[in-house]
Amino acid sequence: MSYVEQLRKKIGHDEYIGVGAGVFIYKNRSVLLQKRKDNGCWSMHAGGLELGETVEEAAKRELFEETGLTANTLCLLGVFSGEEMRYTYPNGDKVSIVQIIYTCNDFSGDITCEQEEVSELKWFDINEIPDNISPPDKKAFHSFIDFMSRKSN
Repeated sequence: MSYVEQLRKKIGHDEYIGVGAGVFIYKNRSVLLQKRKDNGCWSMHAGGLELGETVEEAAKRELFEETGLTANTLCLLGVFSGEEMRYTYPNGDKVSIVQIIYTCNDFSGDITCEQEEVSELKWFDINEIPDNISPPDKKAFHSFIDFMSRKSN
């Protein structure tokens, strides 16, 4: 049972501060996104830290679990927190998220879609990011798009 599952057994749907790590996988001017099953929105590959896990380990673990890809090199994009990071999931769970997000264009493996949490994996051109981004991920998406714009200049 994951740390979050253990915590939820104790606090129910009450809000807590959740620390998450994730990664934007990109090549050329395209980014691999996942469509979440819980809210039907697009997201980067991310999830909560387990006890004793580093944020880099968590980002790599979540990427592998959700896509089958291995991140060889991670570059810190940013740390995201604040009022707009408070979210209530469709099941009623409330969380105030602190996200540590990386970028990665050095990866390996074959793409396989994790069936429990992810309904679809799809490459998007950086200029064609879908509008329905998971609400707590919007800050990171804006930062990633800025990052990609700077790379092309």
